[in-house]
Amino acid sequence: MTTRPQQSRSPIIVALDVDTLDRARSLARMVAQEVGMIKVGLELFTQGGPEAARLGGDTSLPVFLDLKLHDIPETVDRAVARACDLGITMLTVHASGGPRMLARAVERAEKSRTGLIITAVTVLTSLDDADVAAIGFARGASESAIGLATMAAREGVRAFVCSPAELTSMRAAIGPEAELVTPGIRGLSDPVSDQKRTATPGEAIRNGATWIVVGRPIRDAADPALAARAIAEEACKARQ
Repeated sequence: MTTRPQQSRSPIIVALDVDTLDRARSLARMVAQEVGMIKVGLELFTQGGPEAARLGGDTSLPVFLDLKLHDIPETVDRAVARACDLGITMLTVHASGGPRMLARAVERAEKSRTGLIITAVTVLTSLDDADVAAIGFARGASESAIGLATMAAREGVRAFVCSPAELTSMRAAIGPEAELVTPGIRGLSDPVSDQKRTATPGEAIRNGATWIVVGRPIRDAADPALAARAIAEEACKARQ
């Protein structure tokens, strides 16, 4: 049975964006007391496969499997079925895959009875208005993100990934019960790197984030546990 995340603890999803299972396991253990979930993304899953998705067992933390599935409905349906076997808590799919793909993903997760939460990615935090225009979107990044989330919600999706820039409007558009997962979290002195729509942990929580995804500010810190603790304290204070 999937471990349901407890929001009484830290709202941090720590991104295990490292290149080996051993490094991921070490990082997860270092910060386990300061975070609420661990994220397995493309780099680690490509290297470690399904074993990477089972790292939560080492720390008793739920796993956010961030594969951003985007394919025809049948293929995504079957991939979700396999993901249900891994005991993960949240799985990302691209909202831009469309209504039928999203509906099939939600239906498959519900049929599994594992508690898997299908989580729709709206517009990546690395994209700004110019980028989405180049892709062919008629609206800007934030407006497009809200439109995608609204469409996904109609298909039964209840969790969404959005940048800090959309949080307030997203919460108003899809309601208080939705889970909003927000990457692009940086401290005031942290480099933004390839992220373009960012916020501090406190800002994100105050604006409506349920979960904040933190990668480099924890992973690259001299003391990852200390960095995670500071971020958790800021986020939890903002949640009060």
